[in-house]
Amino acid sequence: MSQMPQQAALPKCPSCAEPVETGDLFCGACGHDLSVVPAAPQDHPTLTMTGSAASGDGVDWPAPEPAASGGTLPPAHLATDLAGTDSGGKPLPADGEPAAPGVRFDRPAEPDEYPLQAPDPRASADVAGAAVPAAEPAQVCVACRAGRVDSDGYCENCGHAQPRERDHMERESGPVAAVSDRGLRHHRNEDSFAVGHTTLPDGTPAALAVVCDGVSSATRPDDASMAASRVAGDILLAALPRGTHPQAAMHEAIVAAAQAVNALAEEPATAREHSPHQNAPACTIVGAVVTSGLLVVGWVGDSRVYWVPRDAGAPPARLTEDDSWAAQMVAAGLMSEAEAYADERAHAITGWLGADAYELEPHTASFKPDRPGVLVVCTDGLWNYAETAEEMSEIVPPDAAVRPLHSARVLVGHALDGGGHDNVTVAVLPFPAPPQGAVSA
Repeated sequence: MSQMPQQAALPKCPSCAEPVETGDLFCGACGHDLSVVPAAPQDHPTLTMTGSAASGDGVDWPAPEPAASGGTLPPAHLATDLAGTDSGGKPLPADGEPAAPGVRFDRPAEPDEYPLQAPDPRASADVAGAAVPAAEPAQVCVACRAGRVDSDGYCENCGHAQPRERDHMERESGPVAAVSDRGLRHHRNEDSFAVGHTTLPDGTPAALAVVCDGVSSATRPDDASMAASRVAGDILLAALPRGTHPQAAMHEAIVAAAQAVNALAEEPATAREHSPHQNAPACTIVGAVVTSGLLVVGWVGDSRVYWVPRDAGAPPARLTEDDSWAAQMVAAGLMSEAEAYADERAHAITGWLGADAYELEPHTASFKPDRPGVLVVCTDGLWNYAETAEEMSEIVPPDAAVRPLHSARVLVGHALDGGGHDNVTVAVLPFPAPPQGAVSA
């Protein structure tokens, strides 16, 4: 049974028997000098317990030491009068005697506090004289606009997680622009894109856009989409000025993008150790090239290209066909388009870039529109909210040909307003490709 602890009784003054505090030098009641050691009483000597069991009561009680003449105790010894020893029991070295190697006894007394000097912000070189880069300005929280962002990406003031660089991306290159956003439901953005503009050998301007959508059920889908879009964009920018036909260049770009995604399954060697049962990195791809009189599209998967003429009275069109279960059902005549896309299997893709793809079959097509307009190159994060060509043409701003970046932002906003269930990426290209400097965002 547990008990409450008992408080020890306070010592008493030997003169007046009033309680005194431990450490008091004088009695507060009578002023008696408490530092004087009283003579040991003769009837109750202090005994030392040895712990042996020699006596009949189990304890060996030694005889009391004889009292000194005059009834006083032998002189007391201070602790400093005794020779000290180290942790091994050996005597400490005397003054002037060398200490053991690696040990110092002459260290000066240390202060209780160590004042730290603030670093000089003007310092621009280290002790070796090498230049030290200036510290980057602290990032300000996008939520409270007051706190600093720590190295983990959180605000030190309100704790808000800051958006990652890839959560929202925008880029404009000449007459073409693209915007990509994480959306409102996904924890990261697995889309990626590439945009650019160049000239053909005869000086004709050309603009291009590549949009890739990572396959979420695969390993590293964000890496796959980024690798594919970058490689495809680079191939197009290199092939078009050499005189390669845009449709042939598009086919070459898709093949190179597929090879780049396939390589992700091999490097690094430990990339799939933590997820051995997942599929290899994979993504879809769609691209478009626009010149003065020709537009070319290419794709694998279910990302799309829409044609929206500037003339509101002319019909818009979808220029790509999905590699998906729904498209196959419609093509086989087994379902209507409305029935197929209402099925839960509608977005199951049948073609993609990746090491575990059945067979790479790039689709390419060329068109020669008879009037100006714009191309909308997008992932299903947008066309889920504007599926038909007519629905897409209704949400494209009328000035999209001269303000492509603004238009891409508007289209991404439409998807976010609709729910933002997926990553959304949109590129806008005017047709025909205007000369450089003729388009502003």
